[in-house]
Amino acid sequence: MLSSFARRLLPPLGLIALVGCDRAAEAPDPQLVAQWTRTSLALVRSERLGPPVAARISAYAALALYEGYAADVRSGARSFAPAVNGMPEREGAPLEASVDGAIVAAVAERIVLDSLLRDGLASSVRRVDSLAAAQVAARQAAGVSEAEVARSRREGEVLGARILRWAAEDGFFATRGRPWDAPRQRDQWENTATLDQFLPQTLSGQSDYVATGNPNLRLDAEMATEKGLFTNRPKVAGKTTLPSFNPTMPTEPYWGTLRPMITADAACTITPPPTYSERPGSPFHAMGRAFYDSVRVLSEEKRQIALFWADNPVATGTPGFHWISVVNQMIARRALTAPQAAELYALTAIAIHDAFIATWAEKYRSMVVRPVAYVQQVFDPAYRTVIPTPPFPEYPSGHSVQSAAAVRVLIDLLGDTISYVDSSQVDVGQSARPFASFSAAREEVAWSRVWAGVHYLPAVLDGISLGECIGRQTVGLRGRVAR
Repeated sequence: MLSSFARRLLPPLGLIALVGCDRAAEAPDPQLVAQWTRTSLALVRSERLGPPVAARISAYAALALYEGYAADVRSGARSFAPAVNGMPEREGAPLEASVDGAIVAAVAERIVLDSLLRDGLASSVRRVDSLAAAQVAARQAAGVSEAEVARSRREGEVLGARILRWAAEDGFFATRGRPWDAPRQRDQWENTATLDQFLPQTLSGQSDYVATGNPNLRLDAEMATEKGLFTNRPKVAGKTTLPSFNPTMPTEPYWGTLRPMITADAACTITPPPTYSERPGSPFHAMGRAFYDSVRVLSEEKRQIALFWADNPVATGTPGFHWISVVNQMIARRALTAPQAAELYALTAIAIHDAFIATWAEKYRSMVVRPVAYVQQVFDPAYRTVIPTPPFPEYPSGHSVQSAAAVRVLIDLLGDTISYVDSSQVDVGQSARPFASFSAAREEVAWSRVWAGVHYLPAVLDGISLGECIGRQTVGLRGRVAR
């Protein structure tokens, strides 16, 4: 028996009768979608992007992919425009003949990523272009006619340009190069991250360290290893749309001003954190004491959990892409069709995108000091965290918000009874971890941030609540479009 998810994506019988005779091609392989999720992860790592910027690129790219499949009426998918915040609908006369959704998606994806990665490494654009060309060729080999290929290419070009015009209005460009004066007072967050803390955290089989003070670092080609040549490539310095993650600088202080894709400003709120105080008996002091008591002695298991979910930029592809890697695994695990896979990818990426905007808005509003600073000032000057403290304010926990938002999408589309093994961190030395459900993983990632030493308990608990709300708002998009 078909699941409700599968039944919803089946095209109406009238549409089958209308266009069925125009197509003898095989249905698109869902691995076409998985190829884009894996490629996006590789690009985020090689470009050394910070979490918010990576989430923005992922959301627009995933939406382009889904809208490409939705352009094919036989897919049963329906465009999310205009239910997505401000996204323009397709203009012009309706299509008079069929298009192949996989080709439209590949072409639109190429256009969107080529633009969003234009300040990046030349190899990133080449990788995107070659994958798009290979997917179009695969659809031709699957039986899509030359006439339909041509129509699909044109539709993909129009779709990609439409999404880029919309993306250009989200407020991102106004934040590039905008100065930010960090406060210098005891009750406000101050960045304590240093390069030497992050250096051992950013080395892996997939990535190498590039000094942020010298982004154009080159290796001697005769002396360099293949790994070094792959990772220590020149990258544009200065004002850029693709800044490399720099732990010595506050990460994206204006990110909370960007336009969310789904969540309205007042739709999802969060409890204000307690007012800073070092007075015994005050709510903030009690919060700090509870944190310190919970991390003073950690078991090896808790330390390993903290390291597994660290997801430091460069090393593992950011916290958001941890969940995109889970989406990639579910495509095959749940035998999704290509349109189903594209929708799961798009909704997860949108939820993560909006989660970062909401989280960053509150972080730079409340400016809560990190636990390491408070504990060293009030309880124990010798205290050290398990992982480097991230270069942005404490409240709420970004991992908790975006994980809860992503998990809400996964549960609503796939259910929460599936067990899986998360092997996304194997190449950085972390053993694969089994999870009985998505919600079990969500709870673990939240606690991991306390055990890692980077969050007080309210930041993760309130973060889960905020993320749940954002996830529900995102999934609600499916009910707001014509089906």
